[in-house]
Amino acid sequence: MTMTTTTTMSGSGTGTWTTIGNVADIPRRGARCVTSPLGRIAVFRTMEDEIFATEDRCPHKGGPLSQGIVHGGAVTCPLHSQVIALDTGLVLGPDEGRVRTFPVRVDRATGAIELMVAPQTAFAEAAE
Repeated sequence: MTMTTTTTMSGSGTGTWTTIGNVADIPRRGARCVTSPLGRIAVFRTMEDEIFATEDRCPHKGGPLSQGIVHGGAVTCPLHSQVIALDTGLVLGPDEGRVRTFPVRVDRATGAIELMVAPQTAFAEAAE
C-alpha cells in the first residue's frame, strides 16, 4: 500500500491524515497492514465496503488480527477465536478486552484510504 501524508485542521485541532492505499487493495472481508511507530495497524474491509483500522494485536494472546476472519462489523482472532468489534475495538461475548482503533476515511471518488495519525507519526513501508 502506498502512503502519503497531508496535514489538515479538524474540529478537534490539527491532525495528520496519511494516505495508506486504496479500497481495492484490500479484499472484501480481509485486511492489510501498515507499520507505524505505534506498531502494526490492521486495516479491514467488510463485505459492505466499510473500512476500519485497529492495532494488529489481539488483547488475549497477541494474535495477528489482520489474519483473522472478518464477519459483519467484527474480526475473529485466528489464535483463540476472540471476536473484536471493528468500530469500537471491544472484545465481544463472554471475554473482555479492547484493542486501539484509529480514525479512517475513504475518498469515495478515488477509493483512497486515509488514516488519522498524530502530527509526529511517520509511517514506514506497508507490511503486507
